[in-house]
Amino acid sequence: MIKIYTDGSCIGNPGNGGWAAIIISDGKKKRINGSKKNTTNNQMELLAPIKALNKISKGSKVQIFTDSKYVKSGITEWIHNWKKNGWKTANKQKVKNKKLWTELDTLSKEFDIKWNWVKAHSTDKFNNEVDLIAREAANY
Repeated sequence: MIKIYTDGSCIGNPGNGGWAAIIISDGKKKRINGSKKNTTNNQMELLAPIKALNKISKGSKVQIFTDSKYVKSGITEWIHNWKKNGWKTANKQKVKNKKLWTELDTLSKEFDIKWNWVKAHSTDKFNNEVDLIAREAANY
């Protein structure tokens, strides 16, 4: 089982953004991160699991931990209706970040994923670590 902790950060919204992931596999911990100008926090939250999944073998059994209810609810619940409704929300608005959602959705099908929400800035040491890495990336 591979464990992935993800987070996104943005200085201003939109503003300078950073994303980060910690991938734990076979007792080894790997950190990845990146930054982007003129982006949003939600885009960075979505980019983190996309980048992490691209670093592991397809077909892997994965647990993803995120402190973003937007990401967890979006990929496990809301996306089904968005697709049925032509990528429109319940309020008939266009789904924001559709390109990232479709990329995450397509990628997710290549793995056996259990999505987990964790409380931000709390007792989870890996969530706190990945938060710090994402915030540092946003400052680049």
